[in-house]
Amino acid sequence: MKNNIIYGRTNQNIECIYYKDSTQSYPVHTHANHFTLGLVSDGAVCVVCDDERKIYRAGAHFCIPPDTPHAIETVHGTAYSMISVCISVDEMPNRAGMEATCMEKLKKRILDTPEDVFLVEDMARSIGMSPYHMIRQFKAACGLTPHQFQIQCRVRKGQKLLEEGKSVTEAAYATGFCDQSHFDRCFHRIVRLTPGEYRTHTSTETA
Repeated sequence: MKNNIIYGRTNQNIECIYYKDSTQSYPVHTHANHFTLGLVSDGAVCVVCDDERKIYRAGAHFCIPPDTPHAIETVHGTAYSMISVCISVDEMPNRAGMEATCMEKLKKRILDTPEDVFLVEDMARSIGMSPYHMIRQFKAACGLTPHQFQIQCRVRKGQKLLEEGKSVTEAAYATGFCDQSHFDRCFHRIVRLTPGEYRTHTSTETA
């Protein structure tokens, strides 16, 4: 034992670390291609991930995805006991399938209610990933970041509302935009027409 830390390795893909009454902190770092699982048995630790600080107390656990910058800190310098396990992605059962399912779940939620306030941090929390890892996986699966995809879905919904005869102002607020000018800019960027032009065009076409 060194500094109240015991290291153990079952093979090249799994490493276990046991901290007993430790006050060890770690600066920002990553674990390449490894998931990090932590279970606090006594005291408390602070995990800093994506500029968010979260305290885990006895009985709580956390999971940090691969290649995610994070730091481990003590809470007011007090000691903690914890078991940490680093597991290679090669040891994770059907990881690709699990992540694909998470992305589909997130994609469906955005598609169903694009007007909802759904911050990146909340998106990541809803599927148990860090924001950094979630954004990267979502873009790989859908071709856009979650925010870009949400804006696109809001505009598509706005198109339908305008086709139904809603005013530009009604469509803007019904799709979650904070004001009409923001709706106008996003709409024009994607559709290449202003909402007013689109409304006139579709009204003419359906008349």
